[in-house]
Amino acid sequence: MNIEHYFDWAATSPADEDILRESLEETLEFWGNPSSTHEVGKKARKLFESARLRAANAIGVKPECIYFTSGGTESDQITLLSVLTKPMKGTVLVSSIEHPAIREQSEALKNCGWKVLQIPADSDGIIQPQTVAEMITNDTVLICIMAVNNETGVIQPIYEIADAITKASEGKRRPKFHVDCVQAAGKINLNLSYKGIDSAALSSHKICGPRGIGILYMKDACEPFLRGGGQEKGIRSGTENVFGAVAFSKCLERYYNKAKKSDAERTNNFIEKLGELPGCTIIPPGRLQKKDLFSPYVVQAAFNNIPGNVMLRALDSKGFSISTGSACSAKKNKRPVLEAMHVDAQLRENAVRFSFGPHTTDKAVDELVAAVSEINSQFNK
Repeated sequence: MNIEHYFDWAATSPADEDILRESLEETLEFWGNPSSTHEVGKKARKLFESARLRAANAIGVKPECIYFTSGGTESDQITLLSVLTKPMKGTVLVSSIEHPAIREQSEALKNCGWKVLQIPADSDGIIQPQTVAEMITNDTVLICIMAVNNETGVIQPIYEIADAITKASEGKRRPKFHVDCVQAAGKINLNLSYKGIDSAALSSHKICGPRGIGILYMKDACEPFLRGGGQEKGIRSGTENVFGAVAFSKCLERYYNKAKKSDAERTNNFIEKLGELPGCTIIPPGRLQKKDLFSPYVVQAAFNNIPGNVMLRALDSKGFSISTGSACSAKKNKRPVLEAMHVDAQLRENAVRFSFGPHTTDKAVDELVAAVSEINSQFNK
C-alpha cells in the first residue's frame, strides 16, 4: 500500500517495518513464557524486562511505574475500574471530550452507584484548570482528562490542571489525575514524571508500533478490579506480550517527544489553504488564531453541502484516506466531542478529520489540498 496519501494516522499508523522485524527476530529466539521459572522462561523474562527499562528511559520515568497492557483502552480502563475496589462510592470527573475508552466506561460506573460528572470544555475544546478545580468535592477520587484530543487535536493544559487539582485539594484527600496520552505520544513533548500526574495511557500502534500492546504509567500502584495470574505485579494479569513490549519500547525510543517544527509549519500551511476554500470551516474556528494550542497532527474541518461520509468516500476514490472522527465511533455516526464543544449540528454532520504522521510529506499534503479543492468545487461554486 502507498502510505503517501494516508491521512488517518490518528486511527492507526503504518508500522515501522525495521523495528517490527528486528523485534520479531528477538522474540523468536527467546520464545518462552516470561513467567515460567525455568531457563527458557528466564531468558524471555530478561528480554521483557529490558523492554520495560527501554520504555521507561524513553518516557523519562522509573521502570517500576511501567505496566504493559493490551493497548490504550485497557490502560485507561484499568485506572477507571480501580475505583470499584474502594469501600465507599464517590465521584469521578471526566472531561466532556474524552475518547470512548474513557467516556463509555465511565458511564458504566454509574450503574455501579458512582457519580460521574462531565467537565465542560470551552468552544475551542479546552478544559480550563479553574473549571476542574471548582468541580472537586470531598468525595472526588479520580479525574480523567486526555492530553491531546483525537478529533480536534486540541492540547489540554494538563500540567496546569495537575497544579489546580493539587491546590484545590489542600487540606483534604487529593483525587488521582489520569491522562490519556494516546494521541500525544510522539506528537507533543510530554513530561509524565510531572508531580501532579498520577497515571497515563499510551498505545503502540499510534506511533508506528504493533497493535495489541500499550503502556499504563502509574506513579503509585492501584488496586486492580480485574484479577488473574498476577502478571505485571497484579495490575494486569495475562501472559505477557513480549514481542509487543520489545517493539513498542523501540518505537518509543525512535518517536517519543520527536515532533518536528517543520511538521507544524506544514500543517499550518494546510489549514490556511483549506480556510481559503469556499464553504470550508475549520473546527474550532479559533484554531486559526491559536495554532500553538493544537497538535499539528490532527485537523478537523467541515465543508458546506458535503456530509462527512461523502467527502470521505470521494477522497477514498481518489486514493486518499481520511476519517470522520474516532475510528472507535465511526459506525455510530455520532460526534460527542463536537457536541460538547457546541458545534452546530450541520457542521458536525459535515466534519472530517485529517491526521498526519512522521512520514507525511509536503508533496502529499499539497496533493490532498488539490483533491479536497476539486471535490469542494463540485458542491460549493
